[in-house]
Amino acid sequence: MPSPPSWRTPSRKVRRRRPHAAAFTVVAAITATLVGASAVPTPLYAVYQERWALSTSQSTLAFGVYAVSLLLALLTVGSLSDQIGRRPVIVAALALEAVSMATFAGATGLELLLVARVVQGFATGAAISALGSALVDLEASPGHGARINSSAHPIGLALGALFSSIVSEHFPRPTSTVFLVLLVVFVVEIAAALMIPETVPRRRDRPVSIRPRVTVPRPALGAFLLTVPYVVAVWALAGFYLSLGPSLARNALHVHTSLVGAAMVATLTGTGAVSIFVLRAVGPRTILLVGAGTLVAGVATTLYGSEHSSATAILTGTAIAGVGFGAGFQSAIRAVMPLVQPHERATLLSSVYTVAYLANCVPSLVAGSLIDRLGFIATTRIYAGLVASLATTAFVGLAFRRNRAEVPPMVDSPVSTADSPLRATPTRKSYNHRP
Repeated sequence: MPSPPSWRTPSRKVRRRRPHAAAFTVVAAITATLVGASAVPTPLYAVYQERWALSTSQSTLAFGVYAVSLLLALLTVGSLSDQIGRRPVIVAALALEAVSMATFAGATGLELLLVARVVQGFATGAAISALGSALVDLEASPGHGARINSSAHPIGLALGALFSSIVSEHFPRPTSTVFLVLLVVFVVEIAAALMIPETVPRRRDRPVSIRPRVTVPRPALGAFLLTVPYVVAVWALAGFYLSLGPSLARNALHVHTSLVGAAMVATLTGTGAVSIFVLRAVGPRTILLVGAGTLVAGVATTLYGSEHSSATAILTGTAIAGVGFGAGFQSAIRAVMPLVQPHERATLLSSVYTVAYLANCVPSLVAGSLIDRLGFIATTRIYAGLVASLATTAFVGLAFRRNRAEVPPMVDSPVSTADSPLRATPTRKSYNHRP
């Protein structure tokens, strides 16, 4: 007669859940660190300009080449983890990121700075789709992975900017110390990534392809198109703060410390992270409406503050706009990710990030060149008008759609066609179902 199971022996389900929970935490930490590292140069742009006599357009070029390189990675290897597995892509990207940190630390002029940003952009672009998909693969409950993926980006950006500013203000060798610290962090994360379980084994029935492409699986196409204007608006705004935030502090507030520029980035992205948590139980359509409205109000308040040299108005407007930033990224991820199967997730995320980072870099590069010609205030007006127009377009489009049932609270996992206001095509009803 078989003996009854001992209470000391955990069930197979519990044993399986524990390593997945640890792996989920590791992947979330890597995501936040990788994204945070992209914001580390932001407070240092003023230092680079002073030491190397750079113009505003040259400092925005350093920001822009990062986004262009990231886009190249998204278009070529962004969906690679769907083909060969998540772990090898994540490990290789972290190794490349470590190389970029070493290059940053040794940079003595614009040329090496641009090289470091290009390498960093490619590493980030190669990793973010794999990391976001791994979070969904390893989640303990439906929708948890999408929420953490949405939160990791603004949290990482806020912490990266603040960490860089504090180190540059209070430690020697401000342009290298922060990167040497991150180099050690990424080496440790490589070791941790080697131990996470593989969730998508290599599909040997299909050849590996890195042909440039932007593909949106048909079940997610309707939701994807609906969110595009808003995604462009929020990421264009983030690009402005990440590339020109320190310049805004110097020109509008007449301060010359990197902490103010970092505080502006942290206010935008930190408020965004809080809004993701607060709105986690709200349906995607409602989030889009709230986010678009707050984005317009925040941009208008920030513009008023910049024209009247009011730090209070600028930070207040930034915080209000931050709600729209967090809501925009969260709603885009939540609206599209539940609509595709596991082996399509990295491909879909690559397309979402392609739109986001195009919006992140192109307007910023144009703004950098306009500042040298038109001045900072005039350029800020044009930029604010662009962001507000896109957010208003998204708001009006959503407000005048046919009323449909809102996604039920706490249900940001696969939903039926009748439940989702963002759906126009049938959806599969299970995250884990494979063809």
